[in-house]
Amino acid sequence: MIVGVVGKANVGKSTFFKAATLAEVEIANYPFATIDPNTGVGHVKVKDPALDFDKVSNPRTGFVLKDSRFVGVQMIDVAGLVPGAHEGHGMGNQFLDDLRQADVLIHVIDVAGSTNEKGEPITPGSYDPANDVKFLEVELDMWYLGILKKGWVKFARTVMQEKAEIHLALGKQLSGLGVTENMVEDTIKKLGFDKEKPNTWTAEDLKSLATSLRKQTKPMIIACNKIDIPGAKENYEKLKTQFTCHTFVACSAESELALREAAKAELIEYVPGDDTFLNLNQERMNEKQKAALEFIRQNILEKFGTTGVQQTLDQAVFNVLKYIAIFPGGVSKLEDSEGRCLPDCFLMPEGTTALDFAYKLHTDFGKKFICAKDVRTKMTVGKEHLLKHSDIVEIVAGK
Repeated sequence: MIVGVVGKANVGKSTFFKAATLAEVEIANYPFATIDPNTGVGHVKVKDPALDFDKVSNPRTGFVLKDSRFVGVQMIDVAGLVPGAHEGHGMGNQFLDDLRQADVLIHVIDVAGSTNEKGEPITPGSYDPANDVKFLEVELDMWYLGILKKGWVKFARTVMQEKAEIHLALGKQLSGLGVTENMVEDTIKKLGFDKEKPNTWTAEDLKSLATSLRKQTKPMIIACNKIDIPGAKENYEKLKTQFTCHTFVACSAESELALREAAKAELIEYVPGDDTFLNLNQERMNEKQKAALEFIRQNILEKFGTTGVQQTLDQAVFNVLKYIAIFPGGVSKLEDSEGRCLPDCFLMPEGTTALDFAYKLHTDFGKKFICAKDVRTKMTVGKEHLLKHSDIVEIVAGK
């Protein structure tokens, strides 16, 4: 699974990415500070399941802070987008090519309206951020449509002549975008198209198909960045009313980055996503640092309850993609051979069965599956048993 961080140039996209990953990236106040995509590991936050057994987990990867377990996810920060990207404007072609691999998108916008459509700094409030919500969808839809329309007449004719099934042919053609054959079949049926005569599909039909497939393969959540700038909160409330089909999260990427850097330097104690932090070494802070942290406390955490960065990433994975966190463990023992408590965690799609999880752990576990055990309840379950978020599961397999 890959989380793509996307958006117009100069809206704080790379700041968001660095705050989420603490990766070293270029952050600058001009368009296209990001040219080559940055990659890094962010972490989604779940309750540490070992707490249910009066223990603390010892992750092989990721980390634990207080009551929270942080599980790694791959992230990519792609080049800034401008209107007309699908036609090659700005870094458009590269942006779209980099975006192919993403499973879910975090669209970072400047909710204060302090960046124009070209990514240039302007007076806050002089640009409507609703334009950015609209134009990214248009660019993505047109990108999908361009791929779909390429050689369409010949493609449709060939499918009919060979009496091929259109959903199989389109699924193969669009597989690079994450489109599956079943997805195409269901979408064609839902839209009411004649699958036997694709040559009769109109330009508007193709656009509807492209939009539907884009929404399924590149779902998104919108991070409303720069929420601390005057006027931003009002814009944020308007957007939630105007675009009811989207999920918006109030966000201050700069604040999150400052808190994580301060925690890294052991100046404060801070758990990403929490609504407060604890000063540890005020004597090591200068007056500027103290003022900045107090500003974040009063204007971000006390007003919004969070900086929004961790919440955005968590919602992208758990609410938008609908993944669940599953932990392998034993009914009689939670530790592995090296004494680590619940060392592993796997992020799996909603609807994952005990057998799916067995195959995820090892092919032999899947092939020789006997049963699974819910470690919390000690109940034995079969291969079709649907797993739930934060389940701890023991797989029993033959030799």
